[in-house]
Amino acid sequence: MQGRASTRAYLDKAVPRELVERVLEAARWAPSGVNTQPWLVWVASGATKKRIGDDIVAARQAGQEPNPDYKYYPDKIGEPYRSRQKACGFALYNALGIQRQDIERRTEQWMKNYHGFGAPVELFVFIDSALEKGSWVDTGMFLQNVMLAARGCGLATCPQAAMAEFPDIVRGHLEVPPTLSLVCGVALGYPDWVHPVNGYRTEREPVANFTTWCE
Repeated sequence: MQGRASTRAYLDKAVPRELVERVLEAARWAPSGVNTQPWLVWVASGATKKRIGDDIVAARQAGQEPNPDYKYYPDKIGEPYRSRQKACGFALYNALGIQRQDIERRTEQWMKNYHGFGAPVELFVFIDSALEKGSWVDTGMFLQNVMLAARGCGLATCPQAAMAEFPDIVRGHLEVPPTLSLVCGVALGYPDWVHPVNGYRTEREPVANFTTWCE
């Protein structure tokens, strides 16, 4: 768990389907309320993955507003969340040598989101839109299992809310019914540990800062 990190650079090396299946085989044992197992996964690679990324980038460049199936962040983030968010962004761009005022390079880096940072596989995780928040919590536990299982198979991941910004584009390419909400994408591949973007780490609060003991 401590070694898992959001990986943003990958080797140009294909991931065998059997290995992806192994990851999902392990992840499917995640808990869920009354065993509903609400998660659904589409695995995109090759030309399909590229077309999805190209179309999302084109939508962004055309000024199209994102229309995600759910709201990830509040309109205004208060403390301590805002400070953590800023520290995370600073660490990322500092690792890449991108200055705050360099809007062009910051935008270029952000656009890499939509092609999974070069990972050969993108997992798209969906959930039935009729389900409630509890099932989204369950899906989060499944996603954590995916990321840990991938690490156990020598792979790296990056969970990507950015891939859910234009769900209609994704659904169209994958022929997913509109009754399913897109939770996120997960970039999956072999990590490029030489790339500087994979050299930084974000901090975590100590246990004492988020735990209250009642005896």
